Amino acid sequence: MLNKIVLMGRLTRDPELRRTQSGTAVTSFSIACDRDFKSQSGEKETDFIDVVAWRNTAEFVSKYFAKGRMAVVEGRLQIRDWTDREGGKRRSAEVVADNVYFGDSKRDSGGEYGGSYGAPPAYGAPAASGRAPASGFGGGSDFAEIGEEDGELPF
Repeated sequence: MLNKIVLMGRLTRDPELRRTQSGTAVTSFSIACDRDFKSQSGEKETDFIDVVAWRNTAEFVSKYFAKGRMAVVEGRLQIRDWTDREGGKRRSAEVVADNVYFGDSKRDSGGEYGGSYGAPPAYGAPAASGRAPASGFGGGSDFAEIGEEDGELPF
């Protein structure tokens, strides 16, 4: 069986980081995804999809994403049955995120570091040494910025 989902949309609200009793990080948010087609009235419809992320993914989303930021969510669909306060049976669908990626660049999202929602240090300006700043995502960078005065490209 296969339960794999990939979505791209804008966050409709800021992520909410919480911790379980055992200290595990969990973040919930929702994204708005436009449909690829128009309705009979000629308008595009939008789906609002609830997403939950756990552990490191939860901490990453709560730190670097905010309302309005474009996100690509990769995960699985989960259906939960529950009982409301009046005793009625309810059913909810949500995406459990395995990975969440930036769906826009800092340039696209407005402002030097993406407007009000910022960006990780790895996406900042190169350090004074001419090298890109070290990234928290897999170690430092061995790439250096090539200025126009360098002449030919090295490839």
